[in-house]
Amino acid sequence: MVVRLAVLGSPVAHSRSPRIHAAAYRALGLDWRYSAVRCGEAGLRAFLDGRGDEWRGFSVTMPLKSEAHRLASTLDPVATESGVVNTLRRLEDGAWFGANTDVPGLAAAIARNGLDARRTVVLGSGATAVSAILAVRELGAEHVTLLARNTTAGRSLVTRFDGTRAAVSTAPMRLVYGGSGADDGAATSVGTGQEAPSLVISTLPGPAAAQIGIPAWLARIPLFDVAYDPWPSPLASRWRASAGEAHPGTEMLVEQALLQVRIFTHGDPALPLADEGSVRDAMRRAV
Repeated sequence: MVVRLAVLGSPVAHSRSPRIHAAAYRALGLDWRYSAVRCGEAGLRAFLDGRGDEWRGFSVTMPLKSEAHRLASTLDPVATESGVVNTLRRLEDGAWFGANTDVPGLAAAIARNGLDARRTVVLGSGATAVSAILAVRELGAEHVTLLARNTTAGRSLVTRFDGTRAAVSTAPMRLVYGGSGADDGAATSVGTGQEAPSLVISTLPGPAAAQIGIPAWLARIPLFDVAYDPWPSPLASRWRASAGEAHPGTEMLVEQALLQVRIFTHGDPALPLADEGSVRDAMRRAV
C-alpha cells in the first residue's frame, strides 16, 4: 500500500509543501506520495472521514487550523495551549492526533538565523500570531508588543498569554497590545517605558502587510516575515528600502515541515530523523 499525505487548505495551489515533503521522503528513501488538496473549513470533517487507511496524515493550512484542532481526538501540548493544529496524523483506531509544529518551527528558524527575540513586536492577531507569541516565549522573550487592527482579537491574545511562561523555571513573559500600528503614534508607543525592540515578526499576508503604516525607526529592527510568496514580500521590500534586515518565511516553512516529517514517519516530533541534517538540506533546496 502506497502511503499518502497531503497539505489541506483553501487556497492551496500555491503551497510549497508538496515539493518540500517530497524532497524529505526521497532523502529518507521512502516512496511516499504527498499532494495538495483544496478543502474548506465546512468540508474538513467529511473529507477526513472519507480517507482510507493509505492516508497517514495531513499538513493543515488556513483556514482549517482551528477546525482541525476541534476535530482531533488527541492533541500535543502546543496545540492544546495555542488552539491551533497544523498537523494531523492518523492513529491506529482511525482517529486523528493533532499537533502544532508552527510554534517550534518558527522558534527554530529564529534561532538558526541568530535573531534576538527578547523584545519582540508581533504584527497581526490571527492563528499565526498565536504561534509567533508562543515561539518567542520559548526563546526567552521578556516583552512582546502586539500590533493589530483587530482590537478585540489583539486584547484577547493579551488576556490569554500575558504573564505565561515557557516552563516553571522561566520568567513570565509580558505581552501588551500596542494598537493598530497604522500610524506613527501607535507604533512609537512600542518603545515607551522599555528598551527598543530587538525583533519584528509579521504574521500578515503579503497584501495586508503592504497597506499598514510602519515608522522608519521600526523598519530598522530585524524583521522575520512569515510571508514568502513572492519574496521579497511587500513588507520586506519596505524594510530593505530603509536599510533594514528581513528574513523570509521559507525558513519557518522548512523547520515546521521537518517536524511534520518526524510525526508522519515515527510519530514523535521531538525525536530527530536519521541523518536529519541531510534531510533538512534537501528540504531547503526544494524551496
